[in-house]
Amino acid sequence: MYREYLKGRIGALVFITGTFIRGLSSQTFAEKGFELTPDQYVILNLLLENEEIMYQRQLAEITLKDRANISRIIEIMSNKGFIEKIPDSNGRKIYKLVVTEKGKKARDLVFPTDIELRKQITNNISEEELAVTFATLEKMNMNIRDKVKLQI
Repeated sequence: MYREYLKGRIGALVFITGTFIRGLSSQTFAEKGFELTPDQYVILNLLLENEEIMYQRQLAEITLKDRANISRIIEIMSNKGFIEKIPDSNGRKIYKLVVTEKGKKARDLVFPTDIELRKQITNNISEEELAVTFATLEKMNMNIRDKVKLQI
């Protein structure tokens, strides 16, 4: 029934697909007993794979999460010992974020599951189809990015 509704409604289809992906990720992380949530895993990956990302505001801009949400995630990760918040030298309440050894180990533990989830999600989809999908979504993104005012 909902398939008929989705015909020609790319926004709804993207939203529902994203919801299923987040649900599968959360369910799988919980079943495997990981200490990280999928959101925390994304943050660790961003910090580890992009050395120039060091601040909460940068993470909020990349993940499109509001300040309160990203602050909560960072605080939880800091309390769990996955990251350290190091005061910035300018004296304001700005912290550089550094992944700890515990955070690196937790990320490495989850990584194979992340790869497996990506395989499940893209099963029976060719590299060419994925490339077209990414390119199309990027174009759509560029068409509307400047028109949306997000509170980040």
